[in-house]
Amino acid sequence: MKLSVNLENAVKSRAEHDREFRSRLVQNPKLTIETEFEKKLAGDHEIHVHEHSSKVTHIVLPPLSKYTEAERQEAKTGAGSLEFLRKTLYDPAPPRRCESSNTATSQSSSVSTQTLLEAARQSIRRGLEFLQTAIDGKGAWYCIRFNLADPNIPRHFEKPPFVSALCALALAGSNEPCAKALCAATRAYLVNTMEYPGFWRYYRHLPQDLDSTALGSLLIADHPWIMLGRNIELILANRDEHGRFMTWLLDDDQPDVVSTFRIEADPVVNANVIAQIGDCAETRNAQQWLAQMVEDGLPAAPSKWYQEPASIYYAIARAVMRVSGALDQLRPILGDRIVQLQDESGEFSDVFQAAQAVCALYKIGCIDRIDSKQLLVRIISSQYEDGSWPELLAFGDKSLRFGAFGQIGHASDAITSAFCIEALECLVRNLER
Repeated sequence: MKLSVNLENAVKSRAEHDREFRSRLVQNPKLTIETEFEKKLAGDHEIHVHEHSSKVTHIVLPPLSKYTEAERQEAKTGAGSLEFLRKTLYDPAPPRRCESSNTATSQSSSVSTQTLLEAARQSIRRGLEFLQTAIDGKGAWYCIRFNLADPNIPRHFEKPPFVSALCALALAGSNEPCAKALCAATRAYLVNTMEYPGFWRYYRHLPQDLDSTALGSLLIADHPWIMLGRNIELILANRDEHGRFMTWLLDDDQPDVVSTFRIEADPVVNANVIAQIGDCAETRNAQQWLAQMVEDGLPAAPSKWYQEPASIYYAIARAVMRVSGALDQLRPILGDRIVQLQDESGEFSDVFQAAQAVCALYKIGCIDRIDSKQLLVRIISSQYEDGSWPELLAFGDKSLRFGAFGQIGHASDAITSAFCIEALECLVRNLER
């Protein structure tokens, strides 16, 4: 995968030397770029090309901010900007449902493959029907913010772009019409929430972050801001002295907006950025850092917010799948690490971790190293009557090492369901081969 920013540079470079190309580019920019560079750009976004001359100079203004000056200043007050946080949260969410018991796993060996495949397809369709009720009219998915330390503290719905991108990417490989419709709605939501030149933030009172930005960019990769790499320069500038990508894009006057313990490199964030940008000199150090982490075995606290190994391996596996380069060597050892997450009976800790493990193994070509039939039964039998799967912690510090900030967890039955559907799709493809 090539560095995204090279497309705009390539267009400009060729236009400097190829008069015929330059003429076509000015007359019909979108068609010319799509034809000459074999790229497909979003159909509802216009592109205009202007030429400077000795008598004409163009000044291109960025779009107006989605926030007023007062809102932008308020956001820089960090924890004091509670009104911004409240604008992101919604009515208190209902209590968490108890997870359904899994009683059918042991029966997998006695069920025919064809019967399992048909059950899996029905499970996928039921799950997608549920997910149609889990996004709003704007295409936003919901998540539930809750306190890990005290279940009596009210739970709240939230709809950050990050969660929408995370879930829609899990469905992006499905050929089911319902999945395609859900992804299309989510892409529209992400376009509407994107800030120039291609960034997103989790909460309104937080700075833009590279995790939300990388996932959003992957999902709307055909948007010209993303396709032309408009956000790449700022992303590349947000690296530490070791070449690892930092999570938050902090202005000089924003150092206190984000808690100190969160201002550091995160393996999932780095994997997601690498998946977006690709294999290039600017991502090599981050790739090597992730490779070394996998080879050595994850440390005790590799990530502040993604503490389950399956979540970290899932993100790394996506980067391996999308980036043909230094990460290719990780496939065998990454497969080993994921398989080792199973207990003696071949079970993962919960169905959410099982789903992420399955998807990660599929992405790196190692899915044959697990019992596909057993995992199909595990995932299908964990599904509720309404088509959803249990609400299980998706990200958050369940060890509670970081005080009040670390007590916040994020989950929803919609998130679990999206990943279970992706896992079923992977298992079905594997068994149909």
